[in-house]
Amino acid sequence: MHWSRLFIPTLREDPAEAEVVSHKLLLRAGYIRQLGAGLYNYLFLAQRSLLKITNIIREEMDAIGAQEFYLPGLNPAEIWQESGRYDVMGDNLFRLKDRFGRPMCLGMTHEEVMTSIARGELRSYKQLPQIWYQIQTKFRDEPRPKSGLLRVRQFIMKDSYSFDLGPEGLDVSYEKHRVAYCRIFDRCGLEYVTVEAHSGAMGGSQSQEFMVRTNAGEDYVVICRQTGYAANLEKASSRPTPPAQPDPEGDLSPAEVHTPGAKTIEEVAAFLKVPATSLIKTLVVVATDSEGKDRPMVALLRGDHQLSETKFQSVAGCGEFRPAHPLEIRDWFGADAGSLGPVGVSKLPIFIDEALRGRRNMISGANKDDYHLLNVTPGEDFTGAWGDFRQVAEGDTDIETGAPLEVAKTVEIGHIFKLGYKYSHSMGLNVLSHDGSEVPVIMGSYGIGLERILCAAVELFADKDGICLPVPIAPFEVVITPVKISDESLRAAADHLYAELRKAGVDALYDDRDLSPGVRFKDADLIGVPWRVVLGKKLSAGFVEIVERRTKSTTEVPVAEAAAWIKAKVDAAKAYPSA
Repeated sequence: MHWSRLFIPTLREDPAEAEVVSHKLLLRAGYIRQLGAGLYNYLFLAQRSLLKITNIIREEMDAIGAQEFYLPGLNPAEIWQESGRYDVMGDNLFRLKDRFGRPMCLGMTHEEVMTSIARGELRSYKQLPQIWYQIQTKFRDEPRPKSGLLRVRQFIMKDSYSFDLGPEGLDVSYEKHRVAYCRIFDRCGLEYVTVEAHSGAMGGSQSQEFMVRTNAGEDYVVICRQTGYAANLEKASSRPTPPAQPDPEGDLSPAEVHTPGAKTIEEVAAFLKVPATSLIKTLVVVATDSEGKDRPMVALLRGDHQLSETKFQSVAGCGEFRPAHPLEIRDWFGADAGSLGPVGVSKLPIFIDEALRGRRNMISGANKDDYHLLNVTPGEDFTGAWGDFRQVAEGDTDIETGAPLEVAKTVEIGHIFKLGYKYSHSMGLNVLSHDGSEVPVIMGSYGIGLERILCAAVELFADKDGICLPVPIAPFEVVITPVKISDESLRAAADHLYAELRKAGVDALYDDRDLSPGVRFKDADLIGVPWRVVLGKKLSAGFVEIVERRTKSTTEVPVAEAAAWIKAKVDAAKAYPSA
């Protein structure tokens, strides 16, 4: 394609509204333009990259025997009400009514629709397994759209769904997807980690996320470089840092101490001249049980630790919960927050974090305003259910080996779930088994965010001059730039090279604009074309200069060999072992 005929509206300065690198550069390079909050127009370059990502995904999904569907983005509300997610998704689900007043919604994912197809068509175990997928627009009423394409209200997603007769079959389908996802992200040129994750509103027993490390991310992942351990912060476990000072020795009894005005962990620690690790943090939360009644609970942590909501939900066997209100706390404890503790509490269930196991003579609230208790020993002065529900922190180590852990910001590019029977049970998806009995179908769900692959690649490889996309997903593989477009000999050589590259199947861009070489070089760097062929003064000696975008290295190549040289480089960059 000839640049002079294309719409590539580059900008010289970073847009004021953009914060993260990918947002700035995708705007500057003319890939996208904003329509509204969380809504973007994908222009020519973005569409070319996204189509290349789409093709890679489609090839790898087809390779595992998946069948491509295309389902409506507009769904009747009843289908979501059947699964229970119409209420669970809350305000994140776009809701509307048709002209007849019937409630509708815009699909965030398509578990419900796929399940409805399966229950209407699958009758026997002989029809299993099945893997169905689509690449389609999804919608989420994001409350705070930000970071360009990383948090939006409309996005493109590859979502697939597996249907198997039993857990062993689901294991096979899940592993097929895991391997396919690794191939997809490898072929897209990404550096990523696979982590154990929490299933959230999707439901199910097991899930893994595919994450790219970047400061633009909003997810935190715990990583051990030595052991390879990786888990989402919501699910990660670790060996905590040791207490800042040893516990007092002896079989001591709880004793009140006056702590006027000291309410927070930091204030109490400073008043008593002890580290926060010597204190017990008491949190009072309220969950809602299956009958809609409030279920108050007490969560105990080491003073310097933070509660992991998802881990606590698992330990306590509850759903979403909230902090107790001040009046509730006063009614249950006879004191205000800041003076609470577990000693003497008998009417509320108590959950004790594992980091408190084996500790002695610690400090907690006395359930009396402005008083605390010294010499409180977990398991002796109070009892409760033990569990791991603290959030992993910097300085923690691997549970098995003691190797150091890191907490890194990441962007999620893919997520796979073992859904189990959640949707089969709620929506009545059953088949006849080998013995003629009716059994529920077990399901898996697997998603990839296409825009997130593009953004992650920009975040990973951008430099001061612009975007450096990996060859397989770059909008063009090479740009041909004659230094003077008015020079007939340069233009003729460029025309010939362009024709050769096109014939060889190389995705080439011909920069035939009547602009200075410096401007054209900067634009080529900005939009992220992997190689630039410069036809200039060395052409008279039979050579062209080929500049690699990422390394900035320049190679002089005989003009007669340039097309073959570039073709070999492109093929090598796109090569990946067949499945």
